[in-house]
Amino acid sequence: MKKMTTLAALMMAAMPLMAQQTKCDVFGKTTDTKVYLMDYTNPQTPLDSAAVVKNEFHIAVSADKNALMVVRGDKTEWLGLFFNDGQEVKMDMNTRKVWGSPLNEKMNGYDAEVSETVATLNDVAGKLRRPTVTEAEKNALQAEFEKAYEKLGKTLETIIREDGTSLAVVPFLGYMATLMTEQTVKLLAQDVPAAKHPFGQKIKQMLDRETREEAMKNEILGKPFTDLEEADVDGKMHKLSEYVGKGRWVLVDFWASWCGPCRAEMPNVVENYKKYHDKGFDIVGLSFDNKKEAWVKAISDLQMPWTHLSDLKGWQTKASEVYGIRSIPASLLINPEGIIVARDLRGPALGAKLKEIFGF
Repeated sequence: MKKMTTLAALMMAAMPLMAQQTKCDVFGKTTDTKVYLMDYTNPQTPLDSAAVVKNEFHIAVSADKNALMVVRGDKTEWLGLFFNDGQEVKMDMNTRKVWGSPLNEKMNGYDAEVSETVATLNDVAGKLRRPTVTEAEKNALQAEFEKAYEKLGKTLETIIREDGTSLAVVPFLGYMATLMTEQTVKLLAQDVPAAKHPFGQKIKQMLDRETREEAMKNEILGKPFTDLEEADVDGKMHKLSEYVGKGRWVLVDFWASWCGPCRAEMPNVVENYKKYHDKGFDIVGLSFDNKKEAWVKAISDLQMPWTHLSDLKGWQTKASEVYGIRSIPASLLINPEGIIVARDLRGPALGAKLKEIFGF
């Protein structure tokens, strides 16, 4: 009886949600030949489409009340965001303007500010990845990147200050979760429209998952390493215990040839290996590759002279299963007795830790 009562309660709770279907019309201008309607929480699957006639289009929308929707063209890069609040929506995809209701107009204003800065960040990041970039150019671009990054943070702070809990902040919760994690967690814990929105719930679930994974990662600090067995580049099987817990400091490095951030970090790892290897520092690379040729080529190209192991199973690798690695690059620093003392030492943090250990 209790189960039936619970089921009935759930069904009644769902009824208002099912009845919240709202209709609106979207009229727009664009140089595209076709436009697609999507839900922001699932942008991979178009819900509807419309042909563009004489640079104009019309889409009739029927979706949940205040669903965050997207209109995307087949040529232009801009995404036309709007809330399905029941009011007529007008947009000009050429000038990137949306109007029709106070909510959508306010959100469009915020979107213009955020998108401009994000575009700058992406542009600078692309220039930094060029193989021909000089050291002087790199320093100038890095300064430009940091300036834009700071500007994005201030823009998001303004949005929260002006509209903190309203629906207008919803499209920007992903950026907020990255730049202002603690503040975003507090916001999504409140009983407010932004937190109740499906996209807000999606971001909250992501942050909750990351918090749990972070806690799990920290649990291994101070504990002995867990052994595993994988093959080297010649196909010969080796156990991690052949290298770890044998009287030397060992960095277990989780990486892959296809991982851009891993490759970007590797010169720093190589530099520290050369500096401290003769003093008692080793590295064991555990690769998340699934193609041997790419794995071996990356080892050669990046000049990584340490031990490399992999079962070539990609994200299903045993290393991921044993150590709960869900993103790379990642690493574990293990002391001579086989105890894990630090994790994810990247950039200056790796060199600082090794300096602390070896005294120079």
